[in-house]
Amino acid sequence: MVDQRVAAVVLDLLVAVVVLNLFAQYLPQVITESFSVSLLTAALLTGILAVVVLAKDRVKARFTAAETPLGKVVAGVGLWAVAFGSKFLVLEAVDLVFSDRVSLGGFFSVSLLIVVLLLGRAGARWLLRAR
Repeated sequence: MVDQRVAAVVLDLLVAVVVLNLFAQYLPQVITESFSVSLLTAALLTGILAVVVLAKDRVKARFTAAETPLGKVVAGVGLWAVAFGSKFLVLEAVDLVFSDRVSLGGFFSVSLLIVVLLLGRAGARWLLRAR
């Protein structure tokens, strides 16, 4: 039997490949040199998003656990920093690894890409659970 975590990672990777290639097809600022490069880019995005979701969950737990208004504000700023900073992390990591072979556009196209990736991932997981 396939481990559920392995299946989730494979599903996330497949969703990322589809979403990234649709963005490359329909948004002129998103460019991938080839399908192979887009597959590797999707793997990088999947890994980065896993780390970002983990960091977001930790900060969210701190927000929930905070008992003072100052604690809530500090945790809220931390949550915003993770959400905002993750876009720059994605842009820099893709530029560092793939240089001229991949361009994800700018902050807004990456933000939209990440939102669609997360929604696609959640939708695919929901479909599998619904069976």
